[in-house]
Amino acid sequence: MTLKIKQKIPLKIKKIGINGEGVGNFKGTTVFVPGALKGEDLYAEITQVERNFAIAKVLKLNKKSPHRVVPMCDIYKQCGGCQIMHLAYPQQLLFKQDVLRQALQKFKPEGYETYEVRKTIGMKKPEHYRAKLQFQTRFLGEKVRAGLFAENSHQLVEIKNCLVQDETTQAIINEVTDLLTFHRIPIYNERKFDGIRTVMVRRANHTGEVQLIFISSTSVELTRTIASLTEKFPEIKTIALNINRKKSSEIYGDETEILWGERAILEGVLDYTFELSPRAFYQLNPEQTNVLYREAVKAMDASADDDLIDAYSGTGTIGRAFVGKVRSIRGMDVIAASIEDAKVNVPDGIYEVGTAETVVPKWVAEGFRATALIVDPPRTGLDDKLLDTIIATQPEKMVYVSCNVSTLARDLVKLASVYEVKYIQSVDMFPHTARTEAVVKLVRK
Repeated sequence: MTLKIKQKIPLKIKKIGINGEGVGNFKGTTVFVPGALKGEDLYAEITQVERNFAIAKVLKLNKKSPHRVVPMCDIYKQCGGCQIMHLAYPQQLLFKQDVLRQALQKFKPEGYETYEVRKTIGMKKPEHYRAKLQFQTRFLGEKVRAGLFAENSHQLVEIKNCLVQDETTQAIINEVTDLLTFHRIPIYNERKFDGIRTVMVRRANHTGEVQLIFISSTSVELTRTIASLTEKFPEIKTIALNINRKKSSEIYGDETEILWGERAILEGVLDYTFELSPRAFYQLNPEQTNVLYREAVKAMDASADDDLIDAYSGTGTIGRAFVGKVRSIRGMDVIAASIEDAKVNVPDGIYEVGTAETVVPKWVAEGFRATALIVDPPRTGLDDKLLDTIIATQPEKMVYVSCNVSTLARDLVKLASVYEVKYIQSVDMFPHTARTEAVVKLVRK
C-alpha cells in the first residue's frame, strides 16, 4: 500500500530504532515515529514518504508504554540534542544493548548470532555529565543567545539550563552571552555579518580547570570580555580564538591563538593525568570515560612483550593506559595539537600526525608489526585502507572502541574473517540520547 503525506493511520510500535524512534509496520510499510516507544498503540499522521519507509508524528497515544516518563527538560522536543529522555533510564540501558544487536542483524558479520553482547554499563546519576559544550551564537531579540540548531534547520534553540551539561560550563556560557551582548562583540550571521559563530567550553573533571574557545569568522576584540570572565570564574585557565572563515558546517578553522592563560588544562582518567589543549579531542563524559578505558584495558589483556598501535590516538589518553603494560606504544592523529599533547602525555611513545590509514601501512612498510592494536575511530568507522592493512598484518590482539553501532557492525564483516569476536561491552557515555559506546574484544583466529 502506498502511504500519503497527511494520511492518518493506527500503528503499533514493535521496537525502538537505532536513532531512538519508534518503529511500526502499516500494511507492509515500515513507519518511523519519533517519540514513540516499544509496545505503544497510537494514532499517527504521515509526514514523509520514501520508497521503502515512511515517517509519522504521534497524534494520539491510545496505549502508553509503562516505561514512558515525563522528560525533565523544558526544551526537550525543540532542542533535539537528546532523543530518549521520555524513556525510563533502566530501559534506556536495555535499548542500547538491543541497538547493538539490531546493527549486527543488519550487517550480519560472521557468527554474529552467537556474539556475547554484554549488558550496558550505565551511570548512577545520568545528569550533568557532559564536560564540554559547543554552542552556536546568534544575535536574536536584541541579545546574543547560545544553543543548538533545531534538527534539520538553522533555527537556534537557546539553551540556558541543560540537564545533561556540566553545570559550571553552562553557567560560563550564560555569562559569555551576557558579556558578548554588553560589549557589543560582532556575532556571526549567515547572510550579513562576520563575528563569533560558536563558543566551546570544556571543564576537566579531575582538576576543575576550564578552557574556552571563541570560534569566529573574523578577528574580534575580546580583552574586556576576557577580563570579566576570568574575574568571575577563576577556574578558567585558557581562552583561545579560532578563526573559521569557511561558509560550511565545519566548526573549527585552521588558525587557533591562545589569547589568555595556559596552553592546556590538566585532566585525569584511571590513575594518570594528562594535558588537553583547546583543539584536542577528549571524551565528553569524564565519569564514564574511566569505565570505557578500564574496559578497553581489560579487553586487550596486554603483555610486556606486546607492541601496541593506538590508532586515532587523540592526545594519547588510551595509549597512556598501557604504559608499563606493553613493550612499545605508537599512535597517530590528524590534529597536530593532539599529537603535541600525546608526546607529552606518553613521552616514551612514538606519535605522528596523519591518518591511521596512511601511517599504519607506512610503519608496516618500514618493518614495524604490532602484536596489539586498539582503534577508536570517528563515527564514520574504519577506513577501507586501514581495514585492509589490519587483515593483511593481523595483530594477535585487537580492541575496537566504537561510538557508532552501524559502522562497527559494518567493519566487523571484514574483521570477523580473521578475528574471533569474544564479546561486545556496551557503555552508556551519552544518557538520554540514542547513542552508545562499545568495546569489542577481538582475538586472531
